[in-house]
Amino acid sequence: MWNPKNLWRASAVSAAALLGICLAGQFAGTVAKGADIDQSLPAPLVDETPKGSGAETLILAGGCFWGVQGVFQHVRGVVDAVSGYDGGAASSAQYEVVSTGTTGHAESVRITYDPHVISYGRLLQIFFSVATDPTQLNQQYPDDGTQYRSEIFAMTPEQARIAKAYIAQLDQAKVFPKAIVTKVGPDTGFYPAEAYHQNYLTLHPQSPYIATFDLPKIAALQKVFPTEFRSDPVLVTGQRS
Repeated sequence: MWNPKNLWRASAVSAAALLGICLAGQFAGTVAKGADIDQSLPAPLVDETPKGSGAETLILAGGCFWGVQGVFQHVRGVVDAVSGYDGGAASSAQYEVVSTGTTGHAESVRITYDPHVISYGRLLQIFFSVATDPTQLNQQYPDDGTQYRSEIFAMTPEQARIAKAYIAQLDQAKVFPKAIVTKVGPDTGFYPAEAYHQNYLTLHPQSPYIATFDLPKIAALQKVFPTEFRSDPVLVTGQRS
């Protein structure tokens, strides 16, 4: 299956040399205008209560994992954000196979966070406000296919309950022009993506794809959630298979 993101990625070096960083300014409103994801959505009415002193984890899929990872790497209270695959088998959790859209996986990000600094519900609020357009079914802008669907992979029944309640709350408030199609399903196993996908936004800010579709999300995060924004991202370290 032809994957438009691969074309963007393949042309990134030569195109960036010609267009340079001006792309970031030229497309600064592209995502926000189309998805209306630079708005401050209402906070969840149902949220978690921190239990103990340990970190918690959630897994979100919202289109290409480069941008979703980049957003949450800039959120205070997040201690790790890893790009990967969820929703399919371990044997087919490789980028070129997942990109066919036949494996059941979604490009996902596993987010580890301190619940005493930021809550699960607040992370969902950020997700729907600036990281994904939850009204696009099985796609996010140029990326088309079930591997780019918007989904919350709940790791506990409480996470599922909170996520479903928040989606219902947003739909009832009609904050989006169409109904939310983001799925809430169980975590069936998260598999970290290949090393070259980790920290992609930070490492390739002049990539036309990043400048067009992902840097506006970082700008929106800083604008809409200034107290949660951290200028220095928390990056993935070490090699991953």
